[in-house]
Amino acid sequence: MKALRTSLIAAALLAGASLAAHAADLLDDVKARGTLRVAVEGTYPPFNFKDAKGQLDGFDVDIAKAIAAKLGVKPEFTTTEWSGILAGLQAGKYDVIVNQVAATDERRKTFDFSAPYVTSYPQLIVRANESRKLQSPADLKGKKVGVGQGSNFADLAKSWDGVEVRTYPGATEYLQDLATGRIDAALNDSLLIPYLKEKTKLPVKAGAAIGTPATNAIPFRKGSPKFQAAIDKAIADLQADGTYAKISTKWFERDVSKPIDNK
Repeated sequence: MKALRTSLIAAALLAGASLAAHAADLLDDVKARGTLRVAVEGTYPPFNFKDAKGQLDGFDVDIAKAIAAKLGVKPEFTTTEWSGILAGLQAGKYDVIVNQVAATDERRKTFDFSAPYVTSYPQLIVRANESRKLQSPADLKGKKVGVGQGSNFADLAKSWDGVEVRTYPGATEYLQDLATGRIDAALNDSLLIPYLKEKTKLPVKAGAAIGTPATNAIPFRKGSPKFQAAIDKAIADLQADGTYAKISTKWFERDVSKPIDNK
């Protein structure tokens, strides 16, 4: 009987150890590994893209590097199309996505999110010579609108009555189609527009602000409260010591953590 009881206790201890290992906080894994595995599209300027030398650059890349430094680890980047980026996170292919992910209620059912680090709003993009009034969903009825596959912008456009929504792997593809007249407008983050005007030669321009302001944050798999606290502290520290403002001003000429009047 004593042997049986000892055996049961040992089994319980092993089971407890197994459960504890399974429930390990992501922060422990990141610290042990020495790297923060970060997913970005790599084709979404000025947030993340490859420069002339083929190196990743952009606002989100700089933010991810700064957060990793605050955690005391190195960033390890993976590029993947937006259409599969959330599925990859759920499958454990990387630790976080730093790619302007809107922290929607639906996404919060599957993932935990950091504190917001960007505030922006949806905005139409039209051709530079566009003369039609395209300022509301009603104006877009019967028109073709390009969006990123699986994005919150796609969800918004699909809610508009009579609009033909065309989905693309990323911004590069639908902006090319917009420039050549295959679609009538595109819908994306308001922060993308100034970059397009300054850094590209595509004949496109900012259209009307549409929809409501949204906050973007960093998603990760559920169940890691220590990691969540560490990420939130890293973001807060970057804002407090001026690093965030420096990065934001570099890419947008203002602090994009703060909302602005979009009218």
